[in-house]
Amino acid sequence: MVRVTTTDRRAALRAGAGLVAGGALATGCSTGTATGTATRPTRTASAEAATSTPTPLAAPAPRAFPRQPAQITHGPRDRPRVALTFHGQGDPALARNLLAEAEGHGARVTVLAVGGWLDEHPDLAHRVLDGGHDLGNHTQRHVAVNELPEAGARAEITECADRLRRLTGGIGTWFRPSRAATASPLVLRLARAAGYPHVLSYDVDSLDYTSPGAAAVTRKVLAEVRGGSVVSMHFGYPDTVAALPAVLQELDRRGLRAVTTTELLS
Repeated sequence: MVRVTTTDRRAALRAGAGLVAGGALATGCSTGTATGTATRPTRTASAEAATSTPTPLAAPAPRAFPRQPAQITHGPRDRPRVALTFHGQGDPALARNLLAEAEGHGARVTVLAVGGWLDEHPDLAHRVLDGGHDLGNHTQRHVAVNELPEAGARAEITECADRLRRLTGGIGTWFRPSRAATASPLVLRLARAAGYPHVLSYDVDSLDYTSPGAAAVTRKVLAEVRGGSVVSMHFGYPDTVAALPAVLQELDRRGLRAVTTTELLS
């Protein structure tokens, strides 16, 4: 596998920052309490820090990819690259372990963070960016955003974007609707109005949120992944952390490189 250093990746992210772009309930989002809770988090000292933490690293802005549809499910099939994407919520220790595991294999991932999770753990926004990964928006409260009225859906998108901006200086590179594989026409329109040229979906669902065991997660991903795939996975589940080394090793054996979604489409 070709390894990309954090220094190289951060340089590429800064370069990309200048390219600012002017359903049904999904099986890809958990409904469990561990990572899928839709309740508003209690505001704590950590949450207060989300509005006052310095921003030493500016996040890259969303990019428009003219040859890609408004809702992206996969990248080019003729390139040996895949994007592992993670719904950002749950135990922060598991998130840090997963990021370290990916980086140890020279992989870069895409994290779609829940705003309430960032309120509770504001340091993780920069942990993701400092590792050379993409950081995006997965709504503020992780509710079924497609089922909300317009005002509520708009608030879910823009409030998470505001959290990302306060923490990193930008709204994040991607938006993915919560509890839905794809965005409704309304949510698609609201996401674009908030500054996201594309909604990021996926073509491989790991089903890790069902806690089937690490071996089952590994089998599911490797049975379906191919060049250009966007894989949906989650922070907050031990099975996912345990499965990642085997997934990355097999991708390497097949000549498939795990990159950020921005790299996948570039």
